[in-house]
Amino acid sequence: MDAILPAARDYSLIGRDSQRAVETGLAAAEWYHTDVSRKDMKELMKRDDGPAIRDTAIWLGSMVILAVPGVALWGSIWCVPFFLAYGVLYGSASDSRWHECGHGTAFKTRWMNDVVYQIACFMIMRNPVTWRWSHARHHTDTVIVGRDPEIAVMRPPDLLRLVLNFFGILDAGHAVVDMLRNAAGFVSAEEKTFIPEQEQPKAVRIARIWLAIYIVTIALALYMGSVLPLVLIGLPRLYGAWHHVLTGLLQHGGLADNVVDHRLNSRTVLMNPVSRFIYWNMNYHVEHHMFPMVPYHALPRLHAMIRHDLPAPNPGILDGYREMLPAFLRQLRNEDYYLRRELPLTAKPYRDEFHGEAARAAE
Repeated sequence: MDAILPAARDYSLIGRDSQRAVETGLAAAEWYHTDVSRKDMKELMKRDDGPAIRDTAIWLGSMVILAVPGVALWGSIWCVPFFLAYGVLYGSASDSRWHECGHGTAFKTRWMNDVVYQIACFMIMRNPVTWRWSHARHHTDTVIVGRDPEIAVMRPPDLLRLVLNFFGILDAGHAVVDMLRNAAGFVSAEEKTFIPEQEQPKAVRIARIWLAIYIVTIALALYMGSVLPLVLIGLPRLYGAWHHVLTGLLQHGGLADNVVDHRLNSRTVLMNPVSRFIYWNMNYHVEHHMFPMVPYHALPRLHAMIRHDLPAPNPGILDGYREMLPAFLRQLRNEDYYLRRELPLTAKPYRDEFHGEAARAAE
């Protein structure tokens, strides 16, 4: 009798594994959290406009400072370094800004979160309505197959897709298709699984506003006979995407899926100050997933407070890739393979019930 091979993972939000996650209790499960005293958590969760106002002023101000000489030097090779730096602030720093402001934790003042959230969502081409609800599901069902709509690297990994996304090609292409579909009034079946019905018209309205902005930008470029307007609005999502992809893949890449312990499926990486600014401290990713209401500026303090219970962080981006890329290659041959996280002796051990019936063991 032929051996029965395990079924490939079904990442569809309306497919087999989605139903299995609900049936086995993986969906909306109770997650492990490191013990933190109420007093300490209250202090960590304290909102403050100051750090985010400072960082947002540096972010947007730097874009203006870079754009002015870039435009002045347009047509010469000397504009290239200015626009390369501008692109990273547009196409990568916006990724962490929409994320933190979407959580409502970056600023204490709500309207400030909302304004920066809208700006950053436009830059990164993520519909602010769709992604607010998508990201809520990501935190409820982190890397649960069939439930999490934000799994960046599926198994087996599509390595060509990963390379292309360093230039924003596929992600931006899908974002354009989604914008056009939403602008035409259509919300997909998968989007309907996490966007409440009353919020869906807002997603359509935002898509139409964005489409109008892009049409005006393209029209201006045609009128001027120059691609410059698109280099300022739109194209940076492509040429500036590399940093947010570089850091974003490290969040969960190569680690366990279908578990409800963030120590197994998320990765903390110690990064240089420039990358931390662009990434807004999301390199402390285990900590962020455990306690998503802790503001980005308090994550280093949270890390110091709970690191006794966490796997050792990767000491740098390069070290993270040395660990992750071989795992991707092994998953090409065996999609059930994953990197097991080692906990310090001071940590509470993994509990078997966190793995659930749907979890797949590494071989």
